[in-house]
Amino acid sequence: MQNSFLTRNPSTLIFLAVLALFTIAVTLLSEGLGMGFISTSFVKTLGKTLCLGLVAISMDLVWGYAGILSLGHFAFFGLGGYMIGMWLMYERTRDVVVNSLADAPIPATAQELNDAIATQIFGVVGSAEFPLIWAFADSLALQLLMVVLVPGLLAFVFGWLAFRSRVAGVYLSILTQAMTLALSLYLFQNDSGLRGNNGLSGLQNLPGLGDVPQALVSLWFLWGSALALGLGYVLAAWVVSGKFGSVLRGIRDDEARVRFLGYSVETYKLVLFTGTACMAGIAGALYYPQAGIINPAEIAPIASIYLAVWVAIGGRGRLYGAVIGAGFVSLLSSWFTGGRAPNIPLGSYTIQWVDWWLVVLGLSFVLVTLFAPKGIGGLFDLIGNQSSPNRHGADLGPDAGALREREAQE
Repeated sequence: MQNSFLTRNPSTLIFLAVLALFTIAVTLLSEGLGMGFISTSFVKTLGKTLCLGLVAISMDLVWGYAGILSLGHFAFFGLGGYMIGMWLMYERTRDVVVNSLADAPIPATAQELNDAIATQIFGVVGSAEFPLIWAFADSLALQLLMVVLVPGLLAFVFGWLAFRSRVAGVYLSILTQAMTLALSLYLFQNDSGLRGNNGLSGLQNLPGLGDVPQALVSLWFLWGSALALGLGYVLAAWVVSGKFGSVLRGIRDDEARVRFLGYSVETYKLVLFTGTACMAGIAGALYYPQAGIINPAEIAPIASIYLAVWVAIGGRGRLYGAVIGAGFVSLLSSWFTGGRAPNIPLGSYTIQWVDWWLVVLGLSFVLVTLFAPKGIGGLFDLIGNQSSPNRHGADLGPDAGALREREAQE
């Protein structure tokens, strides 16, 4: 028990306890099952924030632990949302079409029903047929599988090509951003099969549960998001606490030396990149039914840049820091851009936070990078008085004359 996972990682147990208390508190204060102090719309905002925390963890794993600054992870997040959105929109439209044809003198055939659903969904882009990518839209099980497979496959193919060519550093960041831009531009086209700029809408309406109030549905998604975040955090903490995590840190700090020691750096990077893409896809699948709509603008490169800013402000290399950064910036953004922050009159000019929020966010990122590289998560180190172990000049390696503590701090 002395060397158990939770003993070596007490922050994981603390995080799970805080997450559980937060979920219970929101439930008790909600309109759905509680005292009504928290509105349904804000419960959805909190649920979406938990999903952003999960995708922030995936970003922290690749950037904070492996040193791969990916500017494309929000593309995987959006793809997960599209995959579940296809099923939600298909089933919701099917219910509408079936109800509208219920009083017809002659029952509609299966083909007529399918054509009517396709026309209802794709009429807005001038089409009346289901694209090939909608082949499994009527199956919840298969679409849930696609939530993981599609982002994972894209990440695997991209990662295999990039890491095999040993692309690293800023060049890899540019490539991930280019991938995201190409994907978003493709989805903007009406013939992409996903309704172009219109995107998928009405995702908040769960098929077959039209009589269930949104106040209760929002709580279901809050619970699901909290469960996914908790499991994702435990999985990530377990990964980085073992040998795999040690190799990732080695790759981040000195990739050439890790390769010289015999480790397949490309394999480690590929496994991590693909796994975190799957995690991001799951987060997106939980996020967009709460948002109610998804369109290609959600996958634009700026979204992935925001994700990097969240992790930096929260403190990269700290899983809880990534979650804190995503939650803090997301909620603050909702407050500023939602018109709830009071404007500041300055004589002939008035500061309107809706226009100035991005400036504040960018300035915060610069200040944190320069003066507080550990981010908000670094405050917990100060509170816990964590510092480098004091070995009084003892060797830090197995050989005599290995790097000493004072040398490591210089």
